[in-house]
Amino acid sequence: MTMTDPIADLFTRVRNAALASRKHTDIPHSAMKEEVCRLLAREGFLREVQVTDVEGRKRLRAYLRTDEDGRSVITRLERVSKPGCRVYKKSDDVERVLRGLGVGIYSTPKGMLTDAQCREQKVGGEYVGRIW
Repeated sequence: MTMTDPIADLFTRVRNAALASRKHTDIPHSAMKEEVCRLLAREGFLREVQVTDVEGRKRLRAYLRTDEDGRSVITRLERVSKPGCRVYKKSDDVERVLRGLGVGIYSTPKGMLTDAQCREQKVGGEYVGRIW
């Protein structure tokens, strides 16, 4: 079976792990998924990201960050641009997520950037998703 939207699969795995109060989740590896996970770790939504080798295949292991009560800090994680309807934003149109409380994820010519980084570097790109 071919996966048509690997980023949506990544978001679903992380969201499901957060809802199930899991400590980590395993994700099939790709360079783009690794970059998205590392961005989520830099922004404080994931504790750590490791690249592992399971049965000869590379996998990403994303460790979720939790609060004092053991609940995931991820409230919402959603895909914006989809294979059937891509969403691109110019640098002037990059919007804040929840007035700056959330993080927009953009695929740009400079790599995966947050909405704040896009505005700072004056670069636009594909609006991959948002998280808060």
